[in-house]
Amino acid sequence: MIDPAVAYRAAAPRTTAQAQKIDAHPLEFTGRGGEYFRVWIVNVLLSILTLGLYTPWARRRTAQYFYSHSLVAGSPLEFTAQQRKMVMGFVLLMLLTLAYNIAANTGQDLAVGLFLLGGAALAPYVWASAMRFRLGATRWRGLRLQFTASWKEVYLASWPVFALAAVWFGVFTGLQLLSPELAQALDADDSAPARKLPEFTGAMGALVALGMVLSILCFIRLEYNFRSLLVRKASIGTEAGRWKPVYTDFVKIWLATVVVFVVTVAGLGLVLTALAGGSMALFAGKSRSPGLWLFVFIIVAFIGVAFLMFLASAPARAYREARMFQLMWSNVGVSHVARFRCRLRTGRYVRLRLRNMLLTLVTLGLYRPFALVSEYRMKFESVTLHTKGGVDQIAGAMARQQQGALGDALADAAGLD
Repeated sequence: MIDPAVAYRAAAPRTTAQAQKIDAHPLEFTGRGGEYFRVWIVNVLLSILTLGLYTPWARRRTAQYFYSHSLVAGSPLEFTAQQRKMVMGFVLLMLLTLAYNIAANTGQDLAVGLFLLGGAALAPYVWASAMRFRLGATRWRGLRLQFTASWKEVYLASWPVFALAAVWFGVFTGLQLLSPELAQALDADDSAPARKLPEFTGAMGALVALGMVLSILCFIRLEYNFRSLLVRKASIGTEAGRWKPVYTDFVKIWLATVVVFVVTVAGLGLVLTALAGGSMALFAGKSRSPGLWLFVFIIVAFIGVAFLMFLASAPARAYREARMFQLMWSNVGVSHVARFRCRLRTGRYVRLRLRNMLLTLVTLGLYRPFALVSEYRMKFESVTLHTKGGVDQIAGAMARQQQGALGDALADAAGLD
């Protein structure tokens, strides 16, 4: 499935300095849950029969379905990725995962450390390669999208990854300075007698809390850097994207998401407490030997609480997704001739997500394709593209700006899925 973000690049270049009429083009999605169900169920069955080896073909079929039903100014998007490159990316990922698991399960600590270090160093490269692949495989009216960021720009935008490593290096160093016993316990030989765990002081707790706060800020900054780089360095023809959000906008959304999560957990806690109290009173009144019933109740309650805690994050995740979508699609454009406006309503999207989760659970997962289509449609159709000049004029100017067959070949050669 694609994110509707690819649609914003299907807008116009700067044509003349003369003022032009601004046309509004609401985005449309023509897909249906029943249609996508047939694509989805085939993908699932073949993936199971091939033990997951069908995954790259399934991803391509899914992307082609959503692209072909996503209309920008009346014309559908196209997904033209080479299947061979998708298979290559999948095989490479599986081989690296297998090698890491072998090293971890056979106690090769040095190899595991090198894998983790290499993974951290290559993460920006992998992300940028995937963006080049996905945008290079996207067409609108035959016009190719591109991700033009240099590797230097990608790694400069990835500084929060390295800052995160520095933060936790500082935290562990500080913990050892605050508690020499902890340093001795970490350095102790496995054959040495077990040592008493060092006392965890308030200063150590404050240091760990500071590390967690800084880590969250690093994650938010990384998301902001990558999203802004993707928009600013995505282009069609010679025109690049325009980006307006600032870092504090992302921080505000994350803080509001935390509030939603805390409120949801508190509400579920009150409900569970009331239910637990009533159930225990019922067991005590109905049975003269409530021991067995109490044991069963505790087991069921533990499983139920773990499951509900997982579900408790659903409203917060849906809230964050909707707010981030609104922020992005009301503050991006293409050069000075195209912009987007988003009218997605947060509460409505959260309710849709919760309804879809309930129906997916009740149907044992069979409602999943219908849920994906309904959520995608709500987000995609909440966006309107505003352009200067007619669409035909825009497409013609963009076609003249393309680099031709050599540019197409270079775009097809860039990146892996």
